[in-house]
Amino acid sequence: MGNCFDGAAKQTQHATPKGQILKRPPPGNFKVCIVGGAGGIGQPLSLLMAMDPNVKELCVYDLDISLTPVDGVARDLSHVGRANITSWTARRGDTAIESAESVFRGCHLVLVSTSVARKPGQDRKEHLNTNAGIAKNIVEACAKYCPQALIGLIMIPVNSVVPAMCELWKKQGLNPKNIIGVSTLDVVRANCFVHEATGTPVEDLDVPVVGGNSEATILPLFSQDKAAKTLSDQKVAELNKKVQMAGNDVTQAKKGKGSATLSLAYAGARLARGVLAGLAGQEGVTECAYVESTACPGVPFFASRLTFGKNGVSSVQPLPPLTQLSAYERKRLEELKPILLEEIQEGLEYAERNAFAQ
Repeated sequence: MGNCFDGAAKQTQHATPKGQILKRPPPGNFKVCIVGGAGGIGQPLSLLMAMDPNVKELCVYDLDISLTPVDGVARDLSHVGRANITSWTARRGDTAIESAESVFRGCHLVLVSTSVARKPGQDRKEHLNTNAGIAKNIVEACAKYCPQALIGLIMIPVNSVVPAMCELWKKQGLNPKNIIGVSTLDVVRANCFVHEATGTPVEDLDVPVVGGNSEATILPLFSQDKAAKTLSDQKVAELNKKVQMAGNDVTQAKKGKGSATLSLAYAGARLARGVLAGLAGQEGVTECAYVESTACPGVPFFASRLTFGKNGVSSVQPLPPLTQLSAYERKRLEELKPILLEEIQEGLEYAERNAFAQ
């Protein structure tokens, strides 16, 4: 059985007429910042981004209380790839907008890979306030110093944090499509599980995952992939649940001593490669992610296929017509909508109570 993570994302390749030789655009010269770069997700994510030919400068940003010193991570990475590696150690209590101008100024892409797990007995609102506060600290600095940058949030709860940051971003007159929730790991997992079930090479699979990024709102559209649509209804339901619960499976396998870090870093880098390829002029680059959109009528934020271009997100693809979805997918879509809407509303309420520092 092949490795589920072999090769780059199929979506980031040019579509060309048969027999035509296509020259790729020259490598881009982009500045990328990894917030939380010394953490369990941040370190492998930083390694993958340092190897990306479109990255000219990579800044690793983390707190002075991180288990691994940020400067050490940067020194380690400086021995890999073509990128110029820098680091920034933030003191706990400092705000990014006041102390880290040099980090964010000139950034084209900022990946925020830090959040706090929900504690036993902690309600959702308290958990959201904690992680939205972490996101806000970074996003408000981006709004001031790199307002054209794309911000990829690898955080929980994505379904609420992204709407919160989008609303605050819009208050500054900025484009909300620059705020992207990284839900790409659900696609990686869906493709992997179909590979395991069918033997189809993973690089030939393309299962879009729509909806949201919490268990009940994750909806793989197996009907939209040639190999996946051959699976039985029973197998589809089984794999649907497997994708939804994959994060818990990893946590249990790590016996409570960690969660998905390596696969999440891979998924974050996959989305980032697509973003940077689009910025560099490569056409037809698509990936699934969670953004503000009209892809699903009545649901203002939705994980969908995005197409990237020289200015970031150039388009958001709508849901396939309901007649092209299976009965199971149509049922799940209706079930997830009220759950997703409630989680979106919690993020919008956070934005009503808060504002960016000026």
